[in-house]
Amino acid sequence: MKLKQITQQEDKTKELYASADCQTLLAMYDDFYPKIGYNFPWVGYFIIREGKIVGSCSFVGQPIGGRVELSYWTFKEFEGQGIASFACKELVTIAKQADPSLTITAKTAPEKNVSTKILENNNFVFTEIVQDDEIGDAWLWTHKK
Repeated sequence: MKLKQITQQEDKTKELYASADCQTLLAMYDDFYPKIGYNFPWVGYFIIREGKIVGSCSFVGQPIGGRVELSYWTFKEFEGQGIASFACKELVTIAKQADPSLTITAKTAPEKNVSTKILENNNFVFTEIVQDDEIGDAWLWTHKK
């Protein structure tokens, strides 16, 4: 598997992007980048396996106050295959290489689920309950340095 940066000028007609999930993802980034800015490496990435896009991962903006948040999404048909775990690990590596002093965080729904297990397996610990625009009450996870 590998990550490929999602740029601001992706050609949505490419065969690689033909799936409904990819088209949804690209539409999301049309709105997302104008809000958060496009500041490499604090961008979104396609997750590619065997020449197919199987999900995405991203930073939820550039670091603010020494903190950066990550997120990941595996397309439904590829869930349970270690893709989100791979993405989480890769984003942690990118963040540490860019700035080892950063605190890396993630948010989940406030319940034990697949995502909380992925975070625990990647050295994240539950920190507190916070508010999130999409989730409402969310669990904040912090990577142990």
